[in-house]
Amino acid sequence: MDLYTLFLTALHKLKTLSVCSIFLLSSFSSLGSSSTCYGTTSKGSLKSAVQLPKEGNNFVGYSEIARLAGRTYVHSKVKDIILDAYSHLEKSEPDKVFKYAETGFVNGGKFRPHKTHQNGLSVDFMTPVLNENGKSVHLPTHPFNKFGYNIEFGNEGKFDEYQIDYIAFSAHLVALHKSSKKHGVDLWRVIFDPNLQPNLFKTKYGNYLKTHIQFSTKR
Repeated sequence: MDLYTLFLTALHKLKTLSVCSIFLLSSFSSLGSSSTCYGTTSKGSLKSAVQLPKEGNNFVGYSEIARLAGRTYVHSKVKDIILDAYSHLEKSEPDKVFKYAETGFVNGGKFRPHKTHQNGLSVDFMTPVLNENGKSVHLPTHPFNKFGYNIEFGNEGKFDEYQIDYIAFSAHLVALHKSSKKHGVDLWRVIFDPNLQPNLFKTKYGNYLKTHIQFSTKR
Protein backbone atom coordinates (compact mmCIF):
# COMPACT_ATOMS: atom_id res chain seq x y z
CA MET A 1 0.00 0.00 0.00
CA ASP A 2 1.51 3.34 -1.00
CA LEU A 3 1.52 6.34 1.33
CA TYR A 4 -1.29 8.09 -0.48
CA THR A 5 -3.60 5.08 -0.43
CA LEU A 6 -2.89 4.63 3.26
CA PHE A 7 -3.96 8.20 4.00
CA LEU A 8 -7.21 7.83 2.04
CA THR A 9 -8.34 4.41 3.21
CA ALA A 10 -11.97 4.33 4.45
CA LEU A 11 -12.70 7.94 3.55
CA HIS A 12 -15.26 7.30 0.83
CA LYS A 13 -18.17 8.06 3.18
CA LEU A 14 -16.83 11.58 3.79
CA LYS A 15 -16.37 12.47 0.15
CA THR A 16 -19.54 14.45 -0.47
CA LEU A 17 -18.85 16.87 2.38
CA SER A 18 -15.62 18.37 1.09
CA VAL A 19 -15.61 17.09 -2.48
CA CYS A 20 -18.02 17.24 -5.38
CA SER A 21 -17.86 14.15 -7.58
CA ILE A 22 -18.92 14.34 -11.22
CA PHE A 23 -19.54 11.49 -13.64
CA LEU A 24 -19.82 11.92 -17.40
CA LEU A 25 -22.31 10.00 -19.51
CA SER A 26 -20.54 8.54 -22.53
CA SER A 27 -18.21 5.74 -23.54
CA PHE A 28 -16.56 8.11 -26.04
CA SER A 29 -16.37 5.11 -28.36
CA SER A 30 -17.45 7.09 -31.42
CA LEU A 31 -15.83 10.47 -30.79
CA GLY A 32 -12.42 9.75 -32.29
CA SER A 33 -10.61 10.70 -29.10
CA SER A 34 -7.07 9.61 -28.32
CA SER A 35 -8.23 7.81 -25.17
CA THR A 36 -10.55 4.82 -24.96
CA CYS A 37 -12.57 3.81 -21.93
CA TYR A 38 -14.04 0.38 -21.23
CA GLY A 39 -16.79 -0.82 -18.93
CA THR A 40 -18.35 1.43 -16.33
CA THR A 41 -17.16 3.93 -13.74
CA SER A 42 -17.37 1.18 -11.10
CA LYS A 43 -15.95 -1.67 -13.20
CA GLY A 44 -13.79 -0.54 -16.06
CA SER A 45 -10.43 0.40 -17.49
CA LEU A 46 -8.80 3.08 -19.62
CA LYS A 47 -6.37 3.17 -22.54
CA SER A 48 -4.14 6.09 -23.56
CA ALA A 49 -5.18 8.24 -20.59
CA VAL A 50 -3.87 11.76 -20.09
CA GLN A 51 -2.90 13.53 -16.88
CA LEU A 52 -4.49 16.77 -15.78
CA PRO A 53 -2.07 19.71 -15.60
CA LYS A 54 -0.62 20.64 -12.24
CA GLU A 55 -2.19 24.11 -12.34
CA GLY A 56 -3.61 26.86 -14.53
CA ASN A 57 -4.55 30.51 -14.28
CA ASN A 58 -7.52 29.85 -12.00
CA PHE A 59 -7.07 26.28 -10.81
CA VAL A 60 -4.66 23.89 -9.11
CA GLY A 61 -4.51 20.19 -8.36
CA TYR A 62 -5.12 19.02 -4.83
CA SER A 63 -1.75 17.35 -4.22
CA GLU A 64 1.63 17.07 -5.90
CA ILE A 65 2.09 13.81 -4.00
CA ALA A 66 -1.07 12.43 -5.60
CA ARG A 67 -0.01 13.67 -9.01
CA LEU A 68 3.36 11.92 -8.74
CA ALA A 69 1.54 8.80 -7.53
CA GLY A 70 -0.41 8.80 -10.80
CA ARG A 71 -3.86 9.53 -9.35
CA THR A 72 -4.90 12.35 -11.69
CA TYR A 73 -5.42 10.63 -15.06
CA VAL A 74 -8.59 10.92 -17.14
CA HIS A 75 -9.96 10.25 -20.60
CA SER A 76 -8.53 12.81 -23.05
CA LYS A 77 -12.00 14.20 -23.78
CA VAL A 78 -12.62 14.69 -20.06
CA LYS A 79 -9.42 16.71 -19.84
CA ASP A 80 -10.63 18.90 -22.70
CA ILE A 81 -13.96 19.44 -20.97
CA ILE A 82 -12.36 20.36 -17.64
CA LEU A 83 -9.87 22.81 -19.16
CA ASP A 84 -12.52 24.42 -21.37
CA ALA A 85 -14.68 24.95 -18.27
CA TYR A 86 -11.83 26.58 -16.39
CA SER A 87 -11.15 28.82 -19.38
CA HIS A 88 -14.81 29.89 -19.46
CA LEU A 89 -14.72 30.60 -15.72
CA GLU A 90 -11.78 32.96 -16.19
CA LYS A 91 -14.23 35.22 -18.04
CA SER A 92 -17.51 34.57 -16.22
CA GLU A 93 -16.08 34.51 -12.66
CA PRO A 94 -12.60 36.08 -12.89
CA ASP A 95 -12.19 36.45 -9.12
CA LYS A 96 -12.83 32.78 -8.34
CA VAL A 97 -10.29 29.96 -7.96
CA PHE A 98 -10.82 26.21 -8.19
CA LYS A 99 -9.16 22.95 -7.21
CA TYR A 100 -9.61 19.50 -8.72
CA ALA A 101 -9.03 16.29 -6.77
CA GLU A 102 -9.01 12.52 -7.46
CA THR A 103 -9.62 11.18 -10.97
CA GLY A 104 -8.03 7.78 -11.61
CA PHE A 105 -4.99 5.76 -12.68
CA VAL A 106 -3.38 5.82 -16.12
CA ASN A 107 -4.89 2.41 -16.96
CA GLY A 108 -8.06 2.84 -14.93
CA GLY A 109 -9.19 -0.09 -12.81
CA LYS A 110 -9.65 -0.28 -9.04
CA PHE A 111 -8.97 3.03 -7.37
CA ARG A 112 -9.13 2.74 -3.60
CA PRO A 113 -10.88 4.02 -1.58
CA HIS A 114 -13.34 4.91 -4.35
CA LYS A 115 -15.94 2.53 -5.71
CA THR A 116 -15.86 4.41 -9.00
CA HIS A 117 -13.13 6.32 -10.92
CA GLN A 118 -12.25 3.23 -12.96
CA ASN A 119 -12.67 4.23 -16.62
CA GLY A 120 -11.57 7.86 -16.82
CA LEU A 121 -15.02 9.45 -16.61
CA SER A 122 -15.13 10.29 -12.88
CA VAL A 123 -13.68 13.48 -11.42
CA ASP A 124 -13.65 14.90 -7.90
CA PHE A 125 -13.48 18.65 -7.32
CA MET A 126 -12.72 20.29 -4.01
CA THR A 127 -15.55 22.51 -2.85
CA PRO A 128 -14.81 26.19 -3.66
CA VAL A 129 -14.55 28.31 -0.51
CA LEU A 130 -14.32 31.89 0.72
CA ASN A 131 -12.03 33.03 3.52
CA GLU A 132 -13.02 35.30 6.40
CA ASN A 133 -12.66 38.34 4.15
CA GLY A 134 -14.98 36.92 1.53
CA LYS A 135 -12.16 36.20 -0.92
CA SER A 136 -12.15 33.10 -3.09
CA VAL A 137 -9.32 30.83 -1.89
CA HIS A 138 -8.28 27.20 -2.23
CA LEU A 139 -9.43 24.76 0.43
CA PRO A 140 -6.25 23.54 2.18
CA THR A 141 -5.34 19.99 1.13
CA HIS A 142 -2.39 18.17 2.68
CA PRO A 143 -1.50 14.83 4.31
CA PHE A 144 -2.69 15.99 7.74
CA ASN A 145 -6.29 16.42 6.52
CA LYS A 146 -6.00 13.44 4.18
CA PHE A 147 -5.59 15.76 1.19
CA GLY A 148 -8.92 17.44 1.92
CA TYR A 149 -10.98 14.25 2.05
CA ASN A 150 -11.17 14.42 5.84
CA ILE A 151 -12.78 17.88 5.83
CA GLU A 152 -16.42 18.09 6.86
CA PHE A 153 -18.53 21.20 6.42
CA GLY A 154 -21.24 21.89 8.97
CA ASN A 155 -24.90 22.46 8.17
CA GLU A 156 -24.12 26.15 7.64
CA GLY A 157 -21.52 25.27 5.00
CA LYS A 158 -18.60 26.28 7.20
CA PHE A 159 -15.31 24.64 8.10
CA ASP A 160 -12.99 26.55 10.42
CA GLU A 161 -12.58 29.99 8.80
CA TYR A 162 -13.84 28.79 5.43
CA GLN A 163 -17.33 29.17 3.97
CA ILE A 164 -18.58 27.28 0.91
CA ASP A 165 -18.60 29.59 -2.11
CA TYR A 166 -21.91 28.59 -3.65
CA ILE A 167 -21.58 31.08 -6.50
CA ALA A 168 -18.23 29.65 -7.61
CA PHE A 169 -19.53 26.12 -7.10
CA SER A 170 -22.64 26.74 -9.20
CA ALA A 171 -20.70 28.58 -11.90
CA HIS A 172 -18.29 25.66 -12.16
CA LEU A 173 -21.10 23.15 -12.60
CA VAL A 174 -22.68 25.30 -15.31
CA ALA A 175 -19.34 25.67 -17.09
CA LEU A 176 -18.72 21.93 -16.94
CA HIS A 177 -22.15 21.14 -18.30
CA LYS A 178 -21.84 23.60 -21.19
CA SER A 179 -18.35 22.33 -21.98
CA SER A 180 -19.60 18.73 -21.93
CA LYS A 181 -22.39 19.52 -24.37
CA LYS A 182 -19.90 21.36 -26.59
CA HIS A 183 -17.85 18.17 -26.77
CA GLY A 184 -20.89 16.01 -27.52
CA VAL A 185 -21.39 14.38 -24.12
CA ASP A 186 -23.25 15.14 -20.89
CA LEU A 187 -22.86 15.07 -17.14
CA TRP A 188 -24.36 11.88 -15.80
CA ARG A 189 -24.48 12.72 -12.13
CA VAL A 190 -23.15 15.20 -9.56
CA ILE A 191 -22.58 13.98 -6.01
CA PHE A 192 -22.75 16.65 -3.33
CA ASP A 193 -24.30 16.66 0.15
CA PRO A 194 -28.11 16.82 -0.40
CA ASN A 195 -28.48 18.95 2.73
CA LEU A 196 -26.36 21.68 1.16
CA GLN A 197 -27.67 21.43 -2.42
CA PRO A 198 -30.52 23.96 -1.90
CA ASN A 199 -27.92 26.69 -1.42
CA LEU A 200 -26.72 26.12 -4.98
CA PHE A 201 -30.23 26.74 -6.30
CA LYS A 202 -30.38 30.11 -4.53
CA THR A 203 -27.57 31.52 -6.69
CA LYS A 204 -27.99 33.25 -10.05
CA TYR A 205 -27.18 29.90 -11.63
CA GLY A 206 -29.93 28.07 -9.76
CA ASN A 207 -32.48 27.81 -12.57
CA TYR A 208 -29.87 26.43 -14.94
CA LEU A 209 -28.81 23.82 -12.39
CA LYS A 210 -32.38 22.71 -11.77
CA THR A 211 -32.98 22.33 -15.50
CA HIS A 212 -29.76 20.69 -16.65
CA ILE A 213 -27.90 19.05 -13.75
CA GLN A 214 -28.79 15.72 -12.14
CA PHE A 215 -27.76 15.68 -8.48
CA SER A 216 -27.45 12.55 -6.38
CA THR A 217 -29.99 12.31 -3.57
CA LYS A 218 -27.65 10.24 -1.40
CA ARG A 219 -24.54 11.19 0.56
